[in-house]
Amino acid sequence: MWSWHVKVPPVATFWAPNFTFICSVGTAAIRRLNPLRGDTMLRCLFPNSHRRFLSLPLLGPIAEGFDDWLAFNGYTRYSRQYLISMLSRVDADLRHRQVKAVADLTHPVLYDCWRTLIKIHRHGAGTVRTLERYLATKSLITDGRPTTATSSASILVEEYASYLREVRGSAASTVSNHRYTAQCFLQHLDEKGIALKDIQTSHIESYVTKAGKCLSRASLQVYIGALRGFLRFLAMDGRVRQGLVSQIDTPRVYQFEQLPRTLPWETVRALLRSIDRTSAMGLRDYAMFLLIATYGLRASEVVALTLDDIRWRQGSLRIHQPKTSSFLELPLTNEVSSAVVKHLKRTPPPPPYRRIFLRMRAPIGLLKRTAIEEAFQSWVRRSRLSIPFQGPHCLRHSLAVHLLKTRTPLKTIGDILGHRSARSTSTYLRLATRDLREVPLAVPGKGRPAKEGQR
Repeated sequence: MWSWHVKVPPVATFWAPNFTFICSVGTAAIRRLNPLRGDTMLRCLFPNSHRRFLSLPLLGPIAEGFDDWLAFNGYTRYSRQYLISMLSRVDADLRHRQVKAVADLTHPVLYDCWRTLIKIHRHGAGTVRTLERYLATKSLITDGRPTTATSSASILVEEYASYLREVRGSAASTVSNHRYTAQCFLQHLDEKGIALKDIQTSHIESYVTKAGKCLSRASLQVYIGALRGFLRFLAMDGRVRQGLVSQIDTPRVYQFEQLPRTLPWETVRALLRSIDRTSAMGLRDYAMFLLIATYGLRASEVVALTLDDIRWRQGSLRIHQPKTSSFLELPLTNEVSSAVVKHLKRTPPPPPYRRIFLRMRAPIGLLKRTAIEEAFQSWVRRSRLSIPFQGPHCLRHSLAVHLLKTRTPLKTIGDILGHRSARSTSTYLRLATRDLREVPLAVPGKGRPAKEGQR
């Protein structure tokens, strides 16, 4: 499993001249482009009717740029044709709303346009959403998301988020989770008509009971912890009364109460073998899951890998661990190197991206941690293996137990997994039942004759 011989890939293969552009646009379209004749991608897409889209009163000036953006982001020729053909309907609806120029477009206007078109063209209404992303990318509108309200609740939430970032020094994921908790709590108070200064313990208990219906004990404990933090923030300047935090009960979660979720190592190997490596998506997913099974990486660490993290000549792999805010240096095995090279040759990241693993479906962009979980569930269904777990984190636990069974020292396992203390790694000792049976202690008093009074 751990091979120290690494083949250095031909790096020039990843960055061949115009290679990424040809992959995005299509070789046939490139052959038809003639700069001397003034050909454009839109003209190649609609040889006879491209002027009709360029002459649209409102969206005509951006039609060509919109098509270029679609091609660059990996949309197929058919998808581009469909989206461009829908521009005339979007243009007519926006002009009906008294929009005179692209600069006058706002998110509420585009949202209303989408709501209208989805009643008439269920599938074509998505053109408005795609157009909105394009306008946000080109800074023709301020943001790609709906504008946030300026209510007192939203201002309070943003104030709390700033406090977490600047005073508490919380990570971005922590700020996002606490912001969401504060928003839900304030929305609950608004629905019930309860002011902040009137909050009582019974109000908080009813909210926690409602929120806990769809959460496990561990998740509810984290949720209540975020709610307590928000109430402490409000109590700092007297917006809520003191002492509310101490009156919130939380579920008891005990350390090591559950065993790590592991799979037999042969099941892990069977899952990797079942992945179809003839497709681009299969090559990408195989490389991701092989990284997890080989190094025990977390999903967040896999999606964050960049081309600069792989040091081909040194034969090493640099991992940024968001959980511990530290870097981990690991040897690059031959099997992992080969899988990553095949993926990069098949699907090189287009500029300006440096991430190794990107979205395969349009629009091309950064891969999220949840996408790895969805890919894991998809390949588990296809493999028809008996795997009861929903996420790839079980591969990390399976690697730890596999190394433990092969007599790998506990310190080495902890170094591979990036644990800061041996206590984090020792939890896997509970799964080494075969080794535990070899070191039993004699039960005191066993085999001795019982006393008269105990017979």
